[in-house]
Formats: sequence, structure tokens, C-alpha cells
Amino acid sequence: MTSAERWHVGDVTVTKILEFESGGFPPTFMFDGADEERIKSIGWLHPSYAEPDGSLRYSVHSFVVESDGKRILVDACVGNDKDRGFPGWNHLELPYLERLEEAGYPPESIDIVLCTHLHMDHVGWNTRLVGDRWVPTFVNARYVFARTEWEHWSRADHGLGDMPETVDQMASLDQAIADSVTPIVDAGLHDLVESNHQVTPEVFFVPTPGHSPGHVSVEIRSSGQHAVITGDAILHPVQLDDPQVRSNFDTDRALAIKTRTDFMETYADQDSLVFGTHFATPSVGHIVKDGDGWRFTPAAASVRVEAP
Repeated sequence: MTSAERWHVGDVTVTKILEFESGGFPPTFMFDGADEERIKSIGWLHPSYAEPDGSLRYSVHSFVVESDGKRILVDACVGNDKDRGFPGWNHLELPYLERLEEAGYPPESIDIVLCTHLHMDHVGWNTRLVGDRWVPTFVNARYVFARTEWEHWSRADHGLGDMPETVDQMASLDQAIADSVTPIVDAGLHDLVESNHQVTPEVFFVPTPGHSPGHVSVEIRSSGQHAVITGDAILHPVQLDDPQVRSNFDTDRALAIKTRTDFMETYADQDSLVFGTHFATPSVGHIVKDGDGWRFTPAAASVRVEAP
């Protein structure tokens, strides 16, 4: 069993649904500017976000936001049965949907699926394999994509921007669009919206481009309380220590650094609850100023819901 954690933000509830969490991830694979020795030197990253050898811990999970009578799934992880070029992500067989249902959210009860961006680890459960076809998982939901994001990745000549040009990355990114986004578009279940889209009176998009051209984070404001779901504007807490640590998967590294720095300056030392989309457990907390950089201080969940 694993616990689905739940937080309250005013009248809104946010529940983390885990797909998988792992350690031993080489920092140089993900980041330019962070090697094992640097990771080992940042004491507050240990033990939750880094291993003793300087490798990284990370998580892939969704957040379900309940607001204004709507059940909103934010980011649909990697998904089962997907053909992916990354070790540990290929042809997964994980009980994500069972965890979702045990937390009180059977797939048919989801009203809206939000994708902060259209990389492979944020769209996978948009679809599931039935026979030899990819079909929508959340059959009663509208899938909401930022228009800029869809227009970029749906172009055959989109390119990779500042990402390393490797065949596996290009193939996996395009494959994710083909098996996890295009079937939603073909079914007419998608809505293309602007990057400041209001989802409910309490939930709205905030443009955070750089990691991808149309990347958005998700803000929640309710009854005087405030929270933000990062998406990949911040991929790992090491980037709080120094926003100049660049992700190898940013399409525009300079813009991503600016966005990341602005994010920290906006949300640090506030009552803002920060939901880290790839932060290992504990994934939710506050950003606080720490010398020339920032650090992450966890916030305990309000409720734990047992799931398989």
C-alpha cells in the first residue's frame, strides 16, 4: 500500500497521486551545472531529494484538484504500455489508475485534465491501450492544453531548441504526442486555451515558458489561501539552491532561467504552498530564501488516503 496525500487550500483540496518515485538518477543526465559533488554539498537536499552518492531522487505523480464542483487532474505522468526511450519509463505496468480510484477518483469522475506541457511524463495517462488502439482514459473529461504548447509540438518541424539532439529524445517526444495527445485531439475532447486561462474561479494557469514554449504552472487561490503547482518550471529542488542550474530538457535555457528566478522571487517567503510536480516525497512545501539562493521546507499533508 502507498498513501495518497491530500492538502487543503482554502475551499480547494489537492491530492497527490503517485505513479512512481525513484533514486539513483545521475544529475548530469538531467542538469548542466550540477554534478554529484555539488549535490553532496547541498545539505538540505538530503535525504529526501538526493542520495548519499550525489545522485538524485525524483517522483512522477499527478495532483487532483477539487474546485467549484470540478475534479481536475493536473499532469498525467508517463502511462502504462508506452514505447519510451528513457530507462525505467518504457512499457510500464503500474497501478496508477487503481491508486487514483482508491483515493476516491475513478477515471470516469475526472472532469478536466490539465497538462502543464506536453512532454512524455505529463501526458501518458491521457490515453490507455485497448487492443491495438490508444483511447482516452478520462472519458468524461475535457483535456486542456495551452494553445502555444500544442501549436509547437504538433508541427513536424518543431525541433528541440536547446535540448541535446539525440534520436531517442526526439523519438520519445514525438511518440508521446502521437500516442497520448493526438488521440485526444482526434476524439474532439481537447480545448486549446491561452496561457493565463481561468479554469475555475479558484484555479488558473500562469505562463512559465522556457522548459517548453507554452509551459504553464497552475495557481490556486481560495478563501485567502494560495498555492501553485510548479509543472517543470522547477524540475528538482536543486534548482532552488541555484536557478542557473539548467535542465537539459529546456527548449529555451535562457528563458527557463529567467522564469525560474521570477518564480522563486514571486513565491519565496510567502504563505504560498508549492506543489513540486517532480519533487520526491515530501513534494509539497514552501520556498524560503537561503543565502544567495533558496531552499524547500516541506509542509505536512492534511490527510493520507491509503491506496495500493
